[in-house]
Amino acid sequence: MIVVGGEALVDLVPGEPLDSTVDGGLRALLPRMGGGPYNVALAAGRLGVPTGFLSRVSNDRFGVALVDRLHASGVGTALLQRGNEPTTLAVVALDDKGSARYTFYTEGTADRLVADPGPLPEDVTALSLGTLGMVLEPGASTYETLLRRESARGVLTVLDPNIRAALIEDPAAYRARFKSWLPHVRLLKISDDDTEWLAEGADPVDAAKVWTSCGVDAVVLTRGARGLSVITRAGEIAQVPSRRVDVVDTIGAGDTVQGALLAWLHSNGVRDVSTLDADGWRTALEFAAKAASITVSRSGAEPPTAEDMASAV
Repeated sequence: MIVVGGEALVDLVPGEPLDSTVDGGLRALLPRMGGGPYNVALAAGRLGVPTGFLSRVSNDRFGVALVDRLHASGVGTALLQRGNEPTTLAVVALDDKGSARYTFYTEGTADRLVADPGPLPEDVTALSLGTLGMVLEPGASTYETLLRRESARGVLTVLDPNIRAALIEDPAAYRARFKSWLPHVRLLKISDDDTEWLAEGADPVDAAKVWTSCGVDAVVLTRGARGLSVITRAGEIAQVPSRRVDVVDTIGAGDTVQGALLAWLHSNGVRDVSTLDADGWRTALEFAAKAASITVSRSGAEPPTAEDMASAV
């Protein structure tokens, strides 16, 4: 089973413009369930692989809807914790290219108060972490403990930092903490932009090579219109182009890549990514790119199902 840990939140995304004479040209905000790890869990679950979600979710109306959507997507909630704290909110602004910028409301919210569940069940073969779960305390320390413990027992550990710079109060301290995770991370999935932020402007491929020298087995770079690349300890061994689609927005695209990679690895019995050769990685990246292309053709983070993947050209 795959376990995904991290925040579940509600994105407030722009809808139709309001009356500019009254509201200054603002748009109505529509609630969409999200959060990087939550979207990863949905993506993997919808692709038909056994997936569980580890977090703390509010008992408010947003929290109820978040849990219902997990169940509808085939994601298990045995590791899910509940609380009366409010749900984290993220207000989304889209630029002319459909790229999203976020303003977060996180004070005293449920997901950051997740408790250590102890060792994960024996049937867990992969653990995926990232985004705000690895930033906001006290939950960040909980997930860090989980990362180190599960890595030590041989679980495939996967990380997507998914940087939200506005919530990182001390960038230097976060970068140092990130480096301390690398010996415990087998697969790092990261965007070009996040790589440049973490490596302070370094070329993403060069940065990825440094991270593999620190212990990571493979780094998958998401490169927008340039597609996906994978860098292993042997260097850059595979890349695939992005698929041409009409982009509605990019919300959840990287999360879909993460979930699809997890699903592909599980379905193909890969528990050690260092065993994959260039052809294997190319097939995995093509699968992830196809899944992401379906997500960006839809409004909000709506990862595809296995049936969507089978019917897509």
